[in-house]
Amino acid sequence: MVVAQGLTYEYHIRDEQGKVEQTEQALKSINLSIEKGQFVAILGHNGSGKSTLAKHMNALLFPTGGTLWIKGMDTQDEDKLWDIRQSAGMVFQNPDNQIIATIVEEDVAFGPENLGISSPEIRKRVDDSLRAVQMTEYQGHAPHLLSGGQKQRVAIAGVLAMKPECIILDEPTAMLDPSGRKEVLDTVYQLNQKEKITTILITHYMEEVIRAHRVIVMEQGEIVMDGTPKEIFKQVEVLKQLGLDVPQVTELAYMLRKEGIPISDEILTIEEMVESLCQLKQK
Repeated sequence: MVVAQGLTYEYHIRDEQGKVEQTEQALKSINLSIEKGQFVAILGHNGSGKSTLAKHMNALLFPTGGTLWIKGMDTQDEDKLWDIRQSAGMVFQNPDNQIIATIVEEDVAFGPENLGISSPEIRKRVDDSLRAVQMTEYQGHAPHLLSGGQKQRVAIAGVLAMKPECIILDEPTAMLDPSGRKEVLDTVYQLNQKEKITTILITHYMEEVIRAHRVIVMEQGEIVMDGTPKEIFKQVEVLKQLGLDVPQVTELAYMLRKEGIPISDEILTIEEMVESLCQLKQK
């Protein structure tokens, strides 16, 4: 679904007269392959390059070096831009920047209408998309009356109505409370599991990536770690050196091991912690 080879992105910093003072590399020769149907989470602190990478996947930015293919299409091929953006839909941090209509179902229909889809097919896509994100009962509501989590689910429905094979979510829960975050994450997970949509989640919340198939960690425009959640989070010291945290229960297990308690280094959830402690008690 996504293949990057030597992907590099440079930008210029200019002075008040518009002259280039220096050139910075936001992405440095990235090599990456994401399979169809995978749920991939990309972690990294601010400035690590994760959002820049996400915008390349939706052809909002273009490589200054190397190449990026989406479903076999080169993002630098102008004739393929619409096909790429239809294949890889983007959900942004602030849903208010993505919702443009005054009624929920009209907003979800906006994308298909611009593609010239027939009215019966648009109706079907709107209904299917709202059902997929569990927002059918709000189809006649005004978006500004919805909660943050509900707005973000409407934004996801708007992308789904375009029938993408891949959804890129750029910190979709950054502006939400814990309840809204759970709503959106449950929706994203179900879409990946039931609809088999390739999902790429950009986030800095460690707990959000536990259910991902794969976790990629970025630092200063480079991929520095790549593996399953268990493989990544067992490297607590490495993550801390990169300025990142681990899930709270993983941190607790790490502290217990430092105190000499022989507990697993692959604990990601409370349930796994309880099971591990019960096994210790039995022994």
